[in-house]
Amino acid sequence: MNEVEQAQQELVEEFQFFDNWMDRYQYIIDLGRQLPDFPESDRTEDNKIKGCQSQVWFTVRKSGDRLQFRAISDAAIVSGLIALLLRVYSNRKPREIAETAASFVAALQLEQHLSPTRSNGLSAMLKAIHGLAKEALVEA
Repeated sequence: MNEVEQAQQELVEEFQFFDNWMDRYQYIIDLGRQLPDFPESDRTEDNKIKGCQSQVWFTVRKSGDRLQFRAISDAAIVSGLIALLLRVYSNRKPREIAETAASFVAALQLEQHLSPTRSNGLSAMLKAIHGLAKEALVEA
């Protein structure tokens, strides 16, 4: 099991502690509130994720053989989704990111419990993460 798969499994296990979706939503929002500061200088058009209803800014930098993602949104629930994505994908190897499906989305039933626009935004963020990982593989 690679690190991305392990992080996804841990996330799914963590969410099993919640009895209902209201508790899960609150937990996701709380995770979003814990995101590290995101510099105003990085809130540029080039760093914006297209396809999200909310504003989402996303950056990546390579550190050794790993990719480190940072992101923020102007919406609480989206910031929480970002926190989930960062837990799964940040500080991971590009090949593992690119080659591992986002199974946690289905396992947590996120798409069934998010509005269509939020679900589209989640898909856009996942597409961006996988795209950046594939770019890093080409550059290597």
